[in-house]
Amino acid sequence: MTLTSASCEPDSTVVSSPPDLPRGSLGGLCAIHQPNLFPRLSTLAKLYAADRWIVLDNVQFARRDYQHRTRLAALDAPDRQQWLTLPTHLPHGRSTLISEARLVEPGRSKRTVDLLVRQYYRRSCHWPAVRAVLDAVLESFASTDRAADIAGTSTRVLLDSLGWRGEVLHSSALPARTGRSQRLADLAAATGSTNYLCGPGGQRYLDHEPFDAHGIPVMTFHTPVDEGDSLWRWARRASSLWALSAIGPQELAARLDADRRARLLPLMV
Repeated sequence: MTLTSASCEPDSTVVSSPPDLPRGSLGGLCAIHQPNLFPRLSTLAKLYAADRWIVLDNVQFARRDYQHRTRLAALDAPDRQQWLTLPTHLPHGRSTLISEARLVEPGRSKRTVDLLVRQYYRRSCHWPAVRAVLDAVLESFASTDRAADIAGTSTRVLLDSLGWRGEVLHSSALPARTGRSQRLADLAAATGSTNYLCGPGGQRYLDHEPFDAHGIPVMTFHTPVDEGDSLWRWARRASSLWALSAIGPQELAARLDADRRARLLPLMV
C-alpha cells in the first residue's frame, strides 16, 4: 500500500480523540520511555496510546540508542535514510545519566537540525505542521544544552501536533527503587497509574513480579506488522517526522487512534 495523504488542504490545529475510548478510561495507562530525538513511529504510537508518559531520564545514557539521534527517511523513498545526530558529551563517561548528557556544540546542532529537517520535508504539503514541530525544537536550543531536553521537546511537540492530551512526568522527580523492573513498577505506582504499557523491547527483560506486587497489570504494546503498509513498515526505523510529512497530523492521529482502539478496547469488555 502506497502511503499518501488524502488531502493537502491546510491541517487543522485541533486534533481530537474519538469518544468511544476516552483518555483515562483504563484508569491511568502509563508508558515509561527515555527521551528520544524525533522518535520513531513505534515509540510515538506507544506514548500516544498512554494517558501518561514518564520520561525515563535518570538511567544511563546509551550512545547507540535514540536519545540523541534519529533516522530521517526521504519523503518519497522512505527506504533511503540518513542519521541526524547531535554530538553529545558525557561528563561522567559511560556512567553518565541521560539527564546529565550535554550537547557538544548546541549552535551547530541547531543549524544541523534545521538544515536536514527542511531538506527532507519542506516539499511536503504538510510542511506547515512539520515546521511547527521543528520551530518548537529549534527554540528549545536557546534555553538548554541538555540532550534530554531537546529530545524530550521533540517528542512532546510531536504528540501535541496529534492532539494528545496526556500527562508528562520525569522519573528523576519521582521515588523509585533500583533494579530495572522494580524501578519501572515503582514509577507506575508513584504516579497512580493502574496499567503499564510495555513495548516489545521491554518485554524481553521485564520481570512482572514487581508490578504484581503493586497490583498493576502489564499490557503489551506493539505496532502492526504489515509490510504492505508503509506507515508501519518503517515504524521501527524512521523518525515520526516522515509519517507526519507523508499524511499530515489529522490522518496520522486517526491511524494511531484506530490502532489504539483495536488494542485497548477489548480490555474494557
